Amino acid sequence: MFTRNPRGWRFSKLKSDEVAEFRRKANEFGFIPVVTHMPYLPNLSSPRKIIYNKSVKSLSAEMERCADLAIPYVVTHLGSHLGKGVEIGLERIISAVNTAISENVSNEVMLLLENTAGTKNSMGSSFEDVKKILDGIEQKNRVGLCFDTAHAFAAGYDLRTIEAVDETLRRFDRVLGIERLKVIHLNDSKGELGSGRDRHEHIGLGYIGENGFSSFLKHQSVKDLPIILETPIDGRRDETGNIRKVRELSQ
Repeated sequence: MFTRNPRGWRFSKLKSDEVAEFRRKANEFGFIPVVTHMPYLPNLSSPRKIIYNKSVKSLSAEMERCADLAIPYVVTHLGSHLGKGVEIGLERIISAVNTAISENVSNEVMLLLENTAGTKNSMGSSFEDVKKILDGIEQKNRVGLCFDTAHAFAAGYDLRTIEAVDETLRRFDRVLGIERLKVIHLNDSKGELGSGRDRHEHIGLGYIGENGFSSFLKHQSVKDLPIILETPIDGRRDETGNIRKVRELSQ
């Protein structure tokens, strides 16, 4: 979910009655864990000072809002270095995360770094680059990971067979530590393996395919993790249809 407009910078402060009602309903209906996503405009890798400072401020504010709402996870994209180079991007991200965490004392909110598809100038498409970010984080217990299947596939991590899923998740564990993985974004890919295209497809109808998702959903490393679908809605299938397909493939 989003705690504010995902396509804008401005947002209203939370009201105490809204916070109380959200907490009550989340508990009543068993929405646990709730996961929020950062808005789309912030760029934690930006070399542009004004945008970067606004992005860090936005991240810090989101973590504060989640603490108020008792939301344990904030997922963030890692941004784009805009052609200035990976090293600049890494430096920016690490500084942004350390700053936002230091400004939020609540240990109840964990920031989840999401892997990317490998589009031009994007940060965090390889497990090794994400590891470099984690290595620079001062309070490592405050940071975890979100794994997007479509992004991983587009970045070159095969998920089409039992063997491919096992190898990708073993590599994830070797480089990053599977214990850091807290949330799954489950999406098929409109782009081929290693295409670098960030285009989501209905579960089983893209290049990962039903066999890949069946293998992934049953894998011991991820089968008990929270899953979030970010699939399209069109004439072929809606959200309910994709949820039904996931349940079918997980059996």
